[in-house]
Amino acid sequence: MKRPVVAIDGPAGAGKSTVARLVAERLGYVLLDTGALYRTVALAAERAGVSWDDAGAVSAHAEKLAQSRAVQLERASDGTLRSLLSGEDVSGSIRTLAMGQGASKVSAVPGVRSALLALQRNAGEGGGVVLEGRDIGTVVFPDAEVKVFLTASVEVRARRRFEELRGRGEKPEMERVRQEVIERDQRDSTRAVAPLKQAADAMVLDSSALEVSEVVGQIVERVRAAERLLAGQA
Repeated sequence: MKRPVVAIDGPAGAGKSTVARLVAERLGYVLLDTGALYRTVALAAERAGVSWDDAGAVSAHAEKLAQSRAVQLERASDGTLRSLLSGEDVSGSIRTLAMGQGASKVSAVPGVRSALLALQRNAGEGGGVVLEGRDIGTVVFPDAEVKVFLTASVEVRARRRFEELRGRGEKPEMERVRQEVIERDQRDSTRAVAPLKQAADAMVLDSSALEVSEVVGQIVERVRAAERLLAGQA
């Protein structure tokens, strides 16, 4: 039986990664964290001495990484998704504030997005997959059966990011984190290629005042309805 593609888009700090992981677990679907791909490209570029602001150089580097399959996502034995760079597990290294900013920059480069687009589509073409990012429902899978735009207020997203960074042993400043959330929203929403945008047919969920379980429950309910519809069409 064909299963739907679930596209979860939204701004940084809206809780997409956590929600996508829990939705995938509840449904028994495969999780594909597209943001991790861009973070890994940002890390690879930094290690290679390639500036995130040099569109030509970072595009060429991303194409090289894609062709050699140096950037991959792999499901670990405990069910979590690991980010690999030339075989090295960089799952922790890519989850810093700096790599988040780097991912926002490199993902705005057309050559980088082109290099990774095929990889994303190949991973989700069979359905039964949950993808989260900025342009999944508008660019990567515009025909996804289930589209969700997950958002939250700037204050809530900044607080979540602040606590996340503290939990990793970093010492962030709250106002700096808040400002970076605002700047990233602006950059992601106004970039020329594949900007952060709500799909017209997406279900909008504001998680500011919702428990994670409530958000997950609403999305799972929507997916089950899509599954029944697909079953009826078979």
